[in-house]
Amino acid sequence: MKLSLPLAMVLAMSLAPAARAATEADYKAAYAAAETASKEAAGMRNQWTTTVSTLAAAKKAADGGDFDRAVAAAKEAEALAKASIFQATSEKEAWKAMEIR
Repeated sequence: MKLSLPLAMVLAMSLAPAARAATEADYKAAYAAAETASKEAAGMRNQWTTTVSTLAAAKKAADGGDFDRAVAAAKEAEALAKASIFQATSEKEAWKAMEIR
């Protein structure tokens, strides 16, 4: 039997643990992962400026004690860094397909 996407999402959300407030430890773990990915992107010379500003927003939120916002920003920064890494690796060879022969 096929489940529709909305029904599957509702079931998944109902089985997920209850939301809880983020802690400083959650922030530190999320920030460390984001910073690692950001450094990798910078090493590839493909670090997006939005990653840097989102990391700064995460730090600012944490400094203000808003760890929920800080964790969300850190996870967004990690996603941006990973996207820039994906872009760099996929375009490393893709340009050859667009070269005029």
